Amino acid sequence: MSTTTAPPPAAPVRRRTRWALRAVVANLVAQVVIVVTGGLVRLTGSGLGCSTWPECEPGEFAPAFHAEMSIHSAVEFGNRTLTGVLVVVAAATLLLAGLDRSRAVRYRALAFAPLVGVVVQAVVGGITVLVELHPAVVGSHFLLSMVLVAVSAWLLVRTREGDGEPVPVVDRGTRAMLAPLGALTAVVLVLGVIVTGAGPHSGDDEVGYRFAVDPVAMSRAHALAVWAFVALLVVVLVRVVLAARADAPGAGRAARAGGWLLVLTLAQGGIGYVQYFTGLPIALVNLHMLGAAALTAGVVLFVGTLRVRGPLGAGSSRPGTAPAGSATA
Repeated sequence: MSTTTAPPPAAPVRRRTRWALRAVVANLVAQVVIVVTGGLVRLTGSGLGCSTWPECEPGEFAPAFHAEMSIHSAVEFGNRTLTGVLVVVAAATLLLAGLDRSRAVRYRALAFAPLVGVVVQAVVGGITVLVELHPAVVGSHFLLSMVLVAVSAWLLVRTREGDGEPVPVVDRGTRAMLAPLGALTAVVLVLGVIVTGAGPHSGDDEVGYRFAVDPVAMSRAHALAVWAFVALLVVVLVRVVLAARADAPGAGRAARAGGWLLVLTLAQGGIGYVQYFTGLPIALVNLHMLGAAALTAGVVLFVGTLRVRGPLGAGSSRPGTAPAGSATA
């Protein structure tokens, strides 16, 4: 009885796959970096460094550089310029991953999301200026960034694996905990936005918009949600470790990813407590924003390790056709 194995991909396909992976990684990094630069805009009071959008000043695309110019204009315009870089990276991701007809249709559709998301974010960013940094719009700007980070992280997961049918590496009970874990991640992020919107970092020194809530009470609610997330993550991680000790295929890699996610979560929580008790210094608040983006990506990457898929094109009858059982994106 003979078995048939798929031939190795040709050299041009391998090169395209390597470049697609590089583009997807670069896109994820850029999505995280722009969260940090956007945080600098808010934390340095540069939210209205450019008074309008899409121009910086009426009739001028860039701020007028002179000795008396404010640093706020440079910070705001720098963040807008980075958006242009992000557009280029997202376009490269689309060209290399989204147009790869050797991959499943759902994977290729996912590769469109970063570019579409960046365009949407640019519009929302302009709206935040036009409404003079209303905290609800500023908060939605941040949460959309978290969505883009999550989508970009999942695109990385899908780029690294094949298009065969996904095979779980943990039991059904463990998988059932993933939806609550994702929901708690969203709750933590939303409460973090409310805490920031109720605090002193509105985005401009002369704009006093705040959420009309008690920042202390919201900080406690935020901390409670984080501890609930940690507790559930520990339960999931214990179950994954037990699966690894039982030699479940792929469980060892998942256990390592979960361990790093737990370390990241505890570090992020530590930063949150320190910034709260030290009066919200700008450097720590921005580091906390970086941690939020990293945590979002970390949760998605961890979930991605809890299943394995076959090699590229496995189960497909022709290029660009999703294989049987590949309904999971």
